[in-house]
Amino acid sequence: MGSNAALSFRVDPKKARAIDELARATDRPRSWHLEQALDAYLEAEAWQVKRIDEGLTELRAGKSVAHEDVAAWLSRWGASDEGEPPG
Repeated sequence: MGSNAALSFRVDPKKARAIDELARATDRPRSWHLEQALDAYLEAEAWQVKRIDEGLTELRAGKSVAHEDVAAWLSRWGASDEGEPPG
C-alpha cells in the first residue's frame, strides 16, 4: 500500500471526546478508528448507490409494478386468497 493521504475536517467536540475515549480504551490511535468508520461508511454508501442505479436501470427497461397492484396484493397478505406477488 502506498502512502496515506491526510484529511482534515471539523467535528463536534462531543464526537472528538468520544473518539478519543474509544482510542484510549482500545489502545489504538484515533486515526485507526476514524479510518474504520470511514471504510464502513464508504462501503454502505457504495452499496446504496449501486442498488439505486440498478433499480433505475430496471425502471428504464420497463421492469416495474404499479403501486395499485402491489397495494391490492398487500391487502390480501396472509389471507387464503393472497395469490402471487405482482410483477
